[in-house]
Amino acid sequence: MLDEREFLSPYGIRAVSRHHLENPYMLQVNGHVHRVDYEPAESSTGLFGGNSNWRGPIWFPVNYLLIESLQKFHHYLGSDYKVEFPTGSGQMMTLWEVAAELSRWLTRIFLSDENGRRPVHGGTKKFQTDPHWRDLVLFYEYFHGDNGAGIGANHQTGWTGLVTKLLQQSGE
Repeated sequence: MLDEREFLSPYGIRAVSRHHLENPYMLQVNGHVHRVDYEPAESSTGLFGGNSNWRGPIWFPVNYLLIESLQKFHHYLGSDYKVEFPTGSGQMMTLWEVAAELSRWLTRIFLSDENGRRPVHGGTKKFQTDPHWRDLVLFYEYFHGDNGAGIGANHQTGWTGLVTKLLQQSGE
């Protein structure tokens, strides 16, 4: 989960491992081959209505539950229990620290970078540059697994609104 070549994205945890971009999961049933490819955004096929849904994007509810679980496991296992974050970095962190770092990576979707661009706005020029629109932050249904751009319905103030809880926790 914490490997940047697999589930860990610069913007949270992907729904499917990026490993499947070059190595799709294949299952043969009754002479038919079924594939699951890594799809970080919208689907490249019309299968499932053209929506990639759970095959690669970042979903706030799943990430939020992972963060809460890491925090609960930290309370049980304590500060002596550490894991490498990200995998292969040599940097050891407590589960609480991993949860905090994942929170920062998720909230980064909505925050302006050093160039004033917000990942949530993706390649939409009006939202990235127009002074009347660039601070309008929409809560999308899910987010591109590689670049954090908002995808799907843009009025998901329910589950994507969980970002406010993550921001609150990071300020404490």
